[in-house]
Amino acid sequence: MVKTDLQAAYNLSTTDLGWLDSCFFFPYAFMQMILGNLGDKYGARLTLSISLVMMCLSMVSFGWWRNTVILGILLFLNGTAQASLWPNCVKSLSQWYDDENRSTIFGMWGTCVFAGGIVGTALAVQLQTIYSPDLKMIFLVPSLIVLIISVLTHFLLRTPEEMNMIVPGKNLPKHVSGSTEARNLNVFQVWKIRMVPELAWTMFGMKVVRYCLYMWLPMYLNLNLEYTKAQSGILSTAFEIGGVFGSAGIGFFIDRIVGGKPRWGVFYALCGSAISLMLFQFTSKWGIFFNFIFLLLAGGCSSGPDSIVSGALASELGEKENAQSAVSGIINGFGSVGTVIQGPLIATVATHFGWSSTFYIMIALTLVSAAAILKAAIMHGTGDGEEEDKI
Repeated sequence: MVKTDLQAAYNLSTTDLGWLDSCFFFPYAFMQMILGNLGDKYGARLTLSISLVMMCLSMVSFGWWRNTVILGILLFLNGTAQASLWPNCVKSLSQWYDDENRSTIFGMWGTCVFAGGIVGTALAVQLQTIYSPDLKMIFLVPSLIVLIISVLTHFLLRTPEEMNMIVPGKNLPKHVSGSTEARNLNVFQVWKIRMVPELAWTMFGMKVVRYCLYMWLPMYLNLNLEYTKAQSGILSTAFEIGGVFGSAGIGFFIDRIVGGKPRWGVFYALCGSAISLMLFQFTSKWGIFFNFIFLLLAGGCSSGPDSIVSGALASELGEKENAQSAVSGIINGFGSVGTVIQGPLIATVATHFGWSSTFYIMIALTLVSAAAILKAAIMHGTGDGEEEDKI
């Protein structure tokens, strides 16, 4: 939201802005895989609290600096701090709910990604309206909000064990005498856990597609379908709206319709995403109604499985080793590598083969994700015991 102001205030080129993006996305993807086990070793509450404080400190002075290198370092620190958030939220949330309703809970929780984006965008617009072109308060206010959240997290977030509670219907790790034994698995150990590679590749394809649409859809609508910039911006929100409903509804779909089989539920959703993208491409010249409907469906089918794969399924695999944070970090971090490569990928394809070709790439990647989760579903169906999931 503030890229235009940054460019004008600091005389940054478009290339500079691109490098600043990379300074955030690279550590977010790779540090999530490396640091995902911190929550298993030190606890989710401590890791989340410290990470939120790091986020605040990295951005609170961002508006005061005018050196691109310093801005890049601060964004690198911010990306590193944010890398620990998702895995530890998964670990903390998984401890409080029974296994039977895991998909529903994580599906509802996954709406936070879209709700947070909407609230963050609205806050940025309001701060820009009040303070622009002065950038100091635009970064100071969100940083202080994050600091307040870190304090609330430190004092309010607890585990069932700390509250002397037992969650009915929850299976505890079988290899330890108690569920609180700390685990410190490295990247290679986590990757060897059964079905982790399949879920990681599923997440990779989904994130490439989602961020391709998130970052490039307005431009596609404007240049290829000849909508105005205003129309393109409004129409592109259909994908995000679909994401909210998809994330909220996929847990219900899995638990109530697919018989509590999350892998198969994700597979069906990804098939629906591929079909929706095909139909969008086929009907792209038919007008705004058809464009809206198929973007809505694509958003729901491609964004909904996100919280199931890197949340519910990651916690399911992680619980077997009491390493929910590490497993979620590997799966979501590997998927986040897709957010790093989507920019060059789409730019190259659009330049050499035209904008329509970008949708064929996204359809192919969606089918790759569907194939990966299908393999995981078959593996789960043929696994007779939990012993195979051990390292």
